[in-house]
Amino acid sequence: EVKAARLFRKAAKQGSSNGQVYLGNCFLEGRGVVQDQEEAVKLYTQASDRGFANAQVALGNCYQVGIGCTKNEEGAVKLYRLAAEQGDAVAQWTLGNCYRYSHGTAQDNATAARLFRQAADQGLTEAQNYIGGRYML
Repeated sequence: EVKAARLFRKAAKQGSSNGQVYLGNCFLEGRGVVQDQEEAVKLYTQASDRGFANAQVALGNCYQVGIGCTKNEEGAVKLYRLAAEQGDAVAQWTLGNCYRYSHGTAQDNATAARLFRQAADQGLTEAQNYIGGRYML
């Protein structure tokens, strides 16, 4: 894990969005580095600011529950929306759940269902299982 973190750090320093997200994950979980959730948020923010969907989802997850930053559900929704608009299935699923459960946005079951279908159409199993379950009712 230490070797992986070193390589991710090199990639991140060269401006690699993937490297920033992978290194952020290392800091978030304390894998190969001393755990530092605030550093993870900084790395996710750098990649998110360049429009990298994986970073937007990771940063949104931090915002949603306040990991390494102040809890900001509205900010999480904004980030999930940016990633969902790029076609990221995890973002579509997560944003759908925000609409379904009124986390950081008004409840809107129609929007949630649309986002769940988009994620399912891309093969996200959580969304497929959820939609399949609706047919069983």
